[in-house]
Amino acid sequence: MPPAKKEARPSSRAGRVRTPAFVKNRRGVKNWKEVSAWLDWRGIEDIECITPDQAGIARGKMMPSKKFTSNTSLALPSAVFMTTISGGYPEDGNGFSYPEDDGDLKLMPDLGTLSEVPWESDPTAQVICDLVHQDGRSVEFTPRNVLKRVLAAYEARGLRPVVAPEIEFYLVRKNPDPDYPLTPPVGRSGRPIGGGAGYSIAGVNEFDELIDDIYHFSEAQGLEIDTLIHEEGAGQLEINLRHGNAVELADQVFLFKRTIREAALKHETYATFMAKPMQGQPGSAMHIHQSVIDTKTGRNLFTNEDGSESAAFFHFIGGMQKHVPNALVMFAPYVNSYRRLTQAASAPVNNKWGYDNRTTAFRVPRSEPAGRRVENRIPSSDANPYLALAASLACGLVGLTRKLKPDAAITSTANEDEIDLPRGLLEAVDLFENDKDLRAVLGESFVSTYAAIKRAEFETFMEVISPWEREFLLLNV
Repeated sequence: MPPAKKEARPSSRAGRVRTPAFVKNRRGVKNWKEVSAWLDWRGIEDIECITPDQAGIARGKMMPSKKFTSNTSLALPSAVFMTTISGGYPEDGNGFSYPEDDGDLKLMPDLGTLSEVPWESDPTAQVICDLVHQDGRSVEFTPRNVLKRVLAAYEARGLRPVVAPEIEFYLVRKNPDPDYPLTPPVGRSGRPIGGGAGYSIAGVNEFDELIDDIYHFSEAQGLEIDTLIHEEGAGQLEINLRHGNAVELADQVFLFKRTIREAALKHETYATFMAKPMQGQPGSAMHIHQSVIDTKTGRNLFTNEDGSESAAFFHFIGGMQKHVPNALVMFAPYVNSYRRLTQAASAPVNNKWGYDNRTTAFRVPRSEPAGRRVENRIPSSDANPYLALAASLACGLVGLTRKLKPDAAITSTANEDEIDLPRGLLEAVDLFENDKDLRAVLGESFVSTYAAIKRAEFETFMEVISPWEREFLLLNV
């Protein structure tokens, strides 16, 4: 019997590497005077004011650039951030209810995120916005603010997280009819792409022109790609980003997803970040590398002065082990996500940790003491990057503050035992709501809103009859 297909693995720097020639302008524009000069220099006609919703989809408004710089007040309905992936709304209950003042929320542009939109035919720019109430209070349940809340909790303790995400995705043939399964695309060779091409340069070159557009679009936006490789799945690619500030990296993943989809559409192909888009193919993950800096000393909190592992390093892992299963709904947010988290897919379905052990949920890669970090291998690529980073860092923070101790490191294969994680969406939601430590870090308003959305999405899923049911139940029961 052949071995189970392996889930996509992180790059070991093998593959296609380019350093963007464009100096990234993110965090480069600081005030409205500089904004006007930036827009005029590029002849920008329109501005997209965007913000991620709970699914990580860009929501917002477009306007002429002159109106954008005239101190125009921008707003979105609060209901936008209580919407399910299918466009519905959750019912009141389980601690969730719509606010009585269900009015508009103000969009506050983060000027440092201003960048071009290179795939538009007319000169267009985009800017990522935060959400505040009409009185200026931060909106607790919006994804970017949730991540900022977690980072503020670190900052209050004199700490600063450093993260580096790795994003896997599939290129698939265009498929306008959802009743038909997805199929691998045809590359430049004229033949459908097959699986088992991990780290294949030839596999990357099958999509040479599309990948060139990804690089060009990324450079125009100031997005920095570390490496790009072909993964194990048929038409499955992975992009690794350079490490840095958590909000900036979440912004980059948010924009990268948009960029990759647009580049694929230009070549009559879909790019999908579904966790398990094709039966019999590996799932797609968003692995997160994490370390923590002591802001006073500038040292890696995970490493003692003599280069050995610190107590904080083990406390962080202890927090991940105890609380990541309870936060799984933020790493695996849809019913499809749990198709990836099976032993047959060789995904990490445990809460164990180990040194350079890719079968564990939490891997400690080989590194110099100053670069010591913990890789969370559980998140799916379908996760909202702001929420996945917020949840992962929140779990580690609880471990640091509670001084939680981890189990012993695993030196053997860890994903062949019983599954340690919730097996489905509703079970994950229940665990999420009942974790008081996570509620305190993430915020009551967010937890109740997010849980209500996920319950509503599950009910929508239950209305659909699947091919499996028609195949095995139609004539047999």
